[in-house]
Order: sequence, then C-alpha cells, then structure tokens
Amino acid sequence: MKQQEVLQHVTTPLTNPAYAPVVPRFTNREYLNIVYRTDADALRAVVPEPLEIDEPLVRFEVMKMGDVSGYGPYTESGQAIPVSFEGERGEYLHAMYLDNFPATASGREISAYPKTIGSPKLFAENGALVGTLDYGSQRVATATMGYKHHRLDVAEAEKQITVPTFMLKTIPDYDGSPRVFELVRTEITDVVVKEAWTGPARLQLFQHVLAPLADLPVLEVVSASHILTDLTLAPVKPVFDYLKGARS
Repeated sequence: MKQQEVLQHVTTPLTNPAYAPVVPRFTNREYLNIVYRTDADALRAVVPEPLEIDEPLVRFEVMKMGDVSGYGPYTESGQAIPVSFEGERGEYLHAMYLDNFPATASGREISAYPKTIGSPKLFAENGALVGTLDYGSQRVATATMGYKHHRLDVAEAEKQITVPTFMLKTIPDYDGSPRVFELVRTEITDVVVKEAWTGPARLQLFQHVLAPLADLPVLEVVSASHILTDLTLAPVKPVFDYLKGARS
C-alpha cells in the first residue's frame, strides 16, 4: 500500500477499519434525562478548569439510538455536568458508556467523547420508562420516570439537548507524556424534536470502582424529560490548550 493510499484511511486496521468514514445522522434518538443535585465538593473534584460550576447539578442520561448512519442502532448512557466557559453555559461530558464498539472508537478518536464500553438499556415497563446501565454483570445505575405523564414544550426540549458540550481531548505521546491535551467544544445541530414529555422520576447509582457514577451521589432529583428526536453532531473545536498554558 503506497503512502498516499495510507493517508486516505481514517483509522486502523487499514483493511478493516474500526468505524466507517461518515458523518453520522441520528434518527429516532430517544432520551431519558434526569437532572439531580449532588455534592458540590465531589463535583469540583472532577470538573477540570477553566470550566466553572454554578450549581451542583448532574444530568444522568440514557439514549437509545433508533438508527445511526455508519453504526446502526445502539444505546448509550452517562453523566453530563452543567458548566460555563468564558460566559457561555453548557455541559461537561463526564462519562459515557456504550454497547457499540465502532461508535465508541470513533467518538474517542475523531472527537473527544469520554466513551467506554458498557451495557445500557432503555425501555417501557408497567407504566414507567426505565433506563439501566450495567458494567459487565454489575448494575451501576437504574433510572425510572413516569411514562408520558405530561407533555414538555418542544422548544424547552430542544433547548435541553442543544446546549454546547465540552470535553477533554487527550492523546499520549509514545513516552507516556501528553501529546495533545485540549478542552474542546461541540454542539448538536439539525434538530427535529418529534416528542417530548416530563414526569416524576427516580435515580439510583451503585458503587463500582471502574464505573464510578456514584461518586457524584444523588441528593435530590430536580427534573426529568423523555425526548424523541433526529439530530446531527457538529465537529469538535479546541477552545483551550492545557499544554500551551503549562508552558507559559
């Protein structure tokens, strides 16, 4: 394989790439969102500067991807933390767990999503919307919400899921030192909200050393939403370089 041919590939293995070279479009992406109040000191311990915290809140999410170009259907779960950066309010993506390896690999390599493998599920049962997350055989989160109890304003639903998101892009050099260490920003675009609901909700988090969601404990459930949408993810853009800051 000639050098120019090598450069045409986006990832390895060259003859069997880990993910497709496409910009994915998400169709029928279904959210269960539960915003909860947590311990402020625990939150400050995991949110990196220069991001700032206003209130000690966390959004636990389970997302069932009805169809994604390049990846197919899969489910994802994680925690996002409301923050601000240079006056702009958004969310810091703290942890994400997926049941689809290509989506995990591309999210980490092309962008900066903090993705790892897990077993999330989202389903309706006995009048409740249920979201669960297992790590291996162990349950680490269970969320429940009254199924379609009250309609949520579509504009409010769109506002909830289109806030800017911030992540850390980290690539180590061959000696283990950081080669890339940046704070990056992205957002959701081309949104079509098909349904939006709210209702009573509960959330339980369970201790696990390799899936430490419970390190941000649930003190009070603040709000919940159930949203069905189509959307696209915009490319990430760097907004802060930790290595340049360290050298100055």
